[in-house]
Order: sequence, then structure tokens, then C-alpha cells
Amino acid sequence: MAYDTLLAPEVSGELEPYVDIVAFPAGRCIFRAGAAPDCCYLLDAGEVRIEVESQEVDTDAVLAYLTSPSVLGELGLLDGLPRSATAMAETDVVARRLSADGLDRLCAERPRAGAALLRSLGRDAARKLRQTTERVAEVVLAERRDAETDRMVAAAVAAQRAVATWPEERIDALLAEIAHAVADRAEELATATVEETGMGNVPDKTAKNRFAALQVYESLAGRPASGLLHTDEDRRVTEIASPMGVVFALIPLTNPVATIVNKVLICLKGRNALILSCHRGAQGVGAATGEIVRAVLELRGAPTELVQWIAARTSRQKTTMFMGHPDVALILATGGPGMVKAAYSSGKPAIGVGSGNAPALICADADPDRAAALVVASKTFDHGIICGSEQHLIVERSVLERFTRALERAGAAVLDDAETAALLARVFDPDSGALLKRYAGRPAEEIAGVAGIARQGPCRLLVFQPPDGELRDGPESRERLAPVLSLFAVDDFEAGLELCRRLLAVEGAGHTAAIHTRSEDRARRFGVAMPVSRILVNLPAAQGCVGMGNGLTPSLTLGCGTYGGNSTTDNVGYLNLVNIKRLAEPLPGN
Repeated sequence: MAYDTLLAPEVSGELEPYVDIVAFPAGRCIFRAGAAPDCCYLLDAGEVRIEVESQEVDTDAVLAYLTSPSVLGELGLLDGLPRSATAMAETDVVARRLSADGLDRLCAERPRAGAALLRSLGRDAARKLRQTTERVAEVVLAERRDAETDRMVAAAVAAQRAVATWPEERIDALLAEIAHAVADRAEELATATVEETGMGNVPDKTAKNRFAALQVYESLAGRPASGLLHTDEDRRVTEIASPMGVVFALIPLTNPVATIVNKVLICLKGRNALILSCHRGAQGVGAATGEIVRAVLELRGAPTELVQWIAARTSRQKTTMFMGHPDVALILATGGPGMVKAAYSSGKPAIGVGSGNAPALICADADPDRAAALVVASKTFDHGIICGSEQHLIVERSVLERFTRALERAGAAVLDDAETAALLARVFDPDSGALLKRYAGRPAEEIAGVAGIARQGPCRLLVFQPPDGELRDGPESRERLAPVLSLFAVDDFEAGLELCRRLLAVEGAGHTAAIHTRSEDRARRFGVAMPVSRILVNLPAAQGCVGMGNGLTPSLTLGCGTYGGNSTTDNVGYLNLVNIKRLAEPLPGN
């Protein structure tokens, strides 16, 4: 047996009567954090992923991967405390299960073998503790690097220097080819993304991929991003742009292809090199997108190391090495709060994003049919996976009945009290109130089925009204990356403003808020009152926040300003990724 190398010799030959052979298919949970420690497993074949529980979709919570020979779950068996982490079968797994009862019988019937087994289990637990200590040291001592990290960064530095003096026309021609190469394969990449991540749908991801390629390119083509940018003749100040250098970019699980092509275009526009770190759940499609870009770089005579990606499975340790590397100039962090916080804590300049929790205020003077159609089109787009989509509807009572009927005509299911209770109980985490991660980016009909909710016609969106209409800390007040919305009724516009602000104080400050109204005055007052970076008026929030159908900079990286703990409120573009110098001359008469 492979695990025999972990056990004392006197144990190996006597253990078989006390263990059971078990098998777990890939993706099956072996045990969960918090569960009673009733057994341990001796891994014979396959790979097991150890992770902490987190409902953050875009934050990687993996602690380690175990292969044979390994023991898992022995710590709980030794100390009797609940499981501290979750074990998932990364591949098909075969193992030997030793129950607490089996261990007791072994110790009673064969004391020497039992004592030897306990020493072996203790030794394995101590080995893992030492490894954990080393991982903590890697985070604390971020300057530690490995040869692969140094090689990639050095290649990026050389590639960046090679294109630093390329004229604008040559850069734009390169970017045009990249944008069209990705757009031409947008549907293929969308299909691969849905298959790999299990989130969203192919038509909407296809549209998103084309937008991030073509619209982002159009927003920067023909504009200067190097050398002289602008001269203010009155102030006699000339702005000069120069590259930042090597950018390290975190790529989320939710929008991998669109985020990659967006970041490639804005980084290369500024003559920067880019190293990508994809979420482990989207590494396949991330590499496929990278290969498309690399082929264009080679065709256009650019160094292929201008855009690189971490090919092996990523880890917090590897990410820390890149973020702390002295030759990495900037971190561009799109992902869950955990990863964004790590970027800001790295000691390097960083541009990050924040959680969305967008409230949408439906005013008494709004067109209820148009507002409902826009909300449904937005919140169902890619099954609600865009974080800037509406999360809460705040509706003035005078229009509530007409608006809810319009929602149902547009394909939404407005839930009653019993259906709401079932939804909250079955698809939300009871402790944090967050949507369970397995339902992120899933169709509304699937989520409705889990909660036992049925409708005769198509069910595109689930809308629930919190009990008593009160705002509570829980599912009613949190972001949900799925076609699920809460609805609150308010007496008037002022009460709507106050509730929107309260929701943003729970989560999502700095990101996005929406209003539906015919009044320019109300729209302006809403904009002044909301602590967010994007205020959308009579627009679908999911599409509107990224710059679809309006004048915002097209971008998949949305800053949240100091409201959300970020360094900018911008839809991040190429001008955020260049150093702008200012040449000042004496004013006349001075």
C-alpha cells in the first residue's frame, strides 16, 4: 500500500482488519469544516483538495493538495475537535477509512500496533503543522521567491523594454489584432468557460467577451498613451506618459476571458508587460485565451513574454511571490475581497475592486414596464454573475403593484412568504447570510427547484420580499451573484434614499447604484446621496456599470474609491496604468 511509507512497520501488517476501502468521485466532499471527527483516511490513489469554507466566489480558499501517500483528517481523530477544514476529491480518490471505533478496537486488541499507529498519526500531523508554518513564513517574508517566478518576471521586464518605444500606430495595430482574434473565438471561449466554471451561460458570456475585446479596443484606439499627451497652453504644463513596467493581474472565476482580454489591451496600450494569475477554477480557459494573445504577439513581431500566465496550479504562496517581487511595478486585482486585500497588503502599488451590492430605486414617476424589463434583462444577464448588477429593488409604494406585475410579465417570479422562507433556508449560508457558492451563476429555474418553487411559465428571475419588509443582517442585505433579488417597499423618495444608503453600508459601498425616474432632479439628488462610483439612471445595472450602452469607460475592472477601500473610482482603463509626468514652464511675466 502506498500509505505504508507513512506508518511504522509494526502497524502496516496489522491495520487491514480495522479499515474499510472507500472511493470518492471527483468533486465529492470527503468531510466538511465543523463536522465531527469520526474517522481519518489513508489516501491510496487520487488527489484531495484541502480548503477553508468561504462563500466568496472569486477568492481562492485552497490550503493544500494531498496525494498518495497521505493521511487526512487525523488531527480531529487525535484531538476530538471539529474539523478545521474541508476535504474535497480533486480527482477520483481511493482511500482506507479508519473510524474512531476502529482505532479504539485496534488499541484494545493490539496495544503495540495501536500505540505505533498513534505515533504515526501524530508524526503526520506534526509534519503538516511544519508545512503550515512554512506557508505562513512565506506570506510574512514576501520577498522569498523561486526560480520560476524570477524567470517569468525577468522575461516580462525584457519584453516590456522591447516595446517601450513602439509608436502609437504599431501598438494600436497589435491591439486591434488581439481584440479581433479573441472576438472571433468569443463563443468558443464562452462555451469553455461555462463548462469549466459551471457559471453563467454561453450567449451572454459570448457577448461579454466580444464587448471586452472590441469595445475596450475602440475606447483606446488612436489615443496617445506614451510620450506627449497634452499641453495646457494657459498653464504652460505638458503631460508626458511613460510605462509603469510589469503588471501582475489577478483574474476572477466569474469573468475570466473578458477580464483577461480587457487587461491585456489596457496594459499593452501603456507599453506594460502583463503576468496573469487565473483563479484555479478557470485556468484552462485562461490558458486558452493566453495562447490566442501569444499567437498574435508572435505574428506582429512583439516579444511573446509580453503577456504571460502562471501555467501550473496557483497558490497563495505563488501569488505572494509575484506580488512581492521587486520588479513587479503594479498589481491589478480583480477578484474576491480576500485576494484584493492581499494585493493591497503586499507593499506594492495596487488597483483593486470591491464587492457589489447595488440598490435600484424605483421611483413613483418611473415607467414600471420599462424599469421591470431593464431589471430583468440586467439581473438575468449571464445568470447574475456581474457584481454590479442589481441586488435590491427599493420601490415606492404608489408604484409597487404595477411594478411587481410588470416584473412577472418580464419573466420574474415574485415569491410569497412561504416561498421566500424556503429560498432563504435552502440556498443561503445560515451563518453569514451569503448565497451558497454552488448557486452562483446558476439559472433561476435551477435555484427555484432547490427551494421547491414552481411556476407554470419560464422563471428567469426570483424576487423575494423580506419578512415584514424589514432590513436585516443576512440574505436580505447581501450581494448575490445569481438571478435572485430582494424587494423592499418604501413610502416615498426620501425613505428610498435612506434605505439605499443603509444597504450600501452593509456591503457594496463604492460600487454601483441605480435609479429609475423621469425626474432629472431626483436623479441628481440620488447621485449626490449615494456613496458609490457609478450611478446609473434608467439603465440595466449589469451592463451599465461596465460601460455597455452608455458613456462610461468600457471596463471589467471597476474601482470603488475610498468608499470601498480602493484607490480609484474609475472604470479602470489604460490611463490608470501609465505614469503621467508634468513638465512645467514659467508663466508669462513670472
